[in-house]
Amino acid sequence: MTMPTTAPTANALADVTASDSTLRRFLHGLPGVDAVGLEARAASLGTRSIKTTAKAYAIDLAISMVDLTTLEGADTPGKVRALGAKAVLPDPTDRTAPTTAAVCVYPDMVAVAKQAVAGSGVKVASVATAFPAGRAALGVKLADVRDAVAAGADEVDMVIDRGAFLAGRYLKVYDEIVAVKEACGDARLKVIFETGELSTYDNIRRASWLGMLAGADFIKTSTGKVAVNATPANTLLMLEAVRDFRAQTGVQVGVKPAGGIRTSKDAIKFLVLVNETAGEDWLDNHWFRFGASSLLNDLLMQRQKLATGRYSGPDYVTVD
Repeated sequence: MTMPTTAPTANALADVTASDSTLRRFLHGLPGVDAVGLEARAASLGTRSIKTTAKAYAIDLAISMVDLTTLEGADTPGKVRALGAKAVLPDPTDRTAPTTAAVCVYPDMVAVAKQAVAGSGVKVASVATAFPAGRAALGVKLADVRDAVAAGADEVDMVIDRGAFLAGRYLKVYDEIVAVKEACGDARLKVIFETGELSTYDNIRRASWLGMLAGADFIKTSTGKVAVNATPANTLLMLEAVRDFRAQTGVQVGVKPAGGIRTSKDAIKFLVLVNETAGEDWLDNHWFRFGASSLLNDLLMQRQKLATGRYSGPDYVTVD
């Protein structure tokens, strides 16, 4: 296990962002991650067997946590409207299926998505800040955020400047997150680290604390646009971070693994990680999300199998 044993008190956290040097000292003072222990614990938790009524509950919970996502250059208003309809009514043959948590689109599709889910309770999330690379001036990033919020986005998924982070310019990354948070207004902010580009577990831990210190409502693994996205190990590490951050500050922050989670079996493994690491308080779509496109289809097929005893196959669900 990778449990911080020297985490600072809440009072100390108020001073760690005062300067580049204090922030660097704090982030590099976090306990180092035992990579072998982290991966072993993630693998062990992944072997838990969830069956019958517990499995049915977990599948419905996972459906309710999906941010149903389309982030392609070829996205059209028609595709986004269809995605919104699916988020609101995932299974047209069974209206007891829960809605998804949100639909996630580019800023120029927010208004279309907002109309598609109107009155349903499904949120509209928008990626911003020059997603996925984040290679733009701060003014451009903030304009991107403001456009998304003005169009009706309930949530904003931003990307951090990985180049600045890897160069050790932590205060620059912190200040950008703070500025984006302010530009979000009432919209909730998810901060994407692109964990596959951070190279080490120590960096993922540092990024997690940096994002939370800057005011992130969620910390998110990935854009889904690189080779390595959400994994049980990096998600476990981020769950430990939000757990320890709340213990120190009283502030609860959500977690969103994204990219590469495609099956019900995978989703349930992640829910076990949440329950066993952060605890039941995070087993709610206000605090935990899956960034996914194809995952919902498998969850629906498994749900149908539990209800009827028959596996309907891929033709049972719509193709996004």
